[in-house]
Amino acid sequence: SKATVSVLNCRLPHPPTTTMGKVRSHELRAMDKAGLEKQLDELKQELGQLRVAQVTGGPASKVAKIKTVRKSVAKVLTVLNTNQKDSLRALYKGKKFQPKNLRVKKTRAMRRKLTKEELSQKTTRQAKRDAAFPMRKFALAL
Repeated sequence: SKATVSVLNCRLPHPPTTTMGKVRSHELRAMDKAGLEKQLDELKQELGQLRVAQVTGGPASKVAKIKTVRKSVAKVLTVLNTNQKDSLRALYKGKKFQPKNLRVKKTRAMRRKLTKEELSQKTTRQAKRDAAFPMRKFALAL
């Protein structure tokens, strides 16, 4: 009928992935933790089957698919780890101390550098010296 034709002709941004294989990161980011873990289990199961097919001399299409499945597993793990780190960052936001893996990396020298407040502080001796001998003012005739 006419209604089904119009539905078939509309273009989706990305068709939903029904078969395992290549997964898209934006789809993974929309999923919850349970969905991601389920997807990870399915991908690992498929990878195991593909490796068996590789050893037994299966078709070349299955052997070639191993790479995409491995990359998909990596994407799912990356999204899982990113989500976990983001939730930990939210948990430690505003706290005095953070775990080392959540701190800003920078460089070793930059992490050990004095803060602006520490740099602006003066010793008692320097404060007395500045008070006793203020900067001289000269009147210049132009």
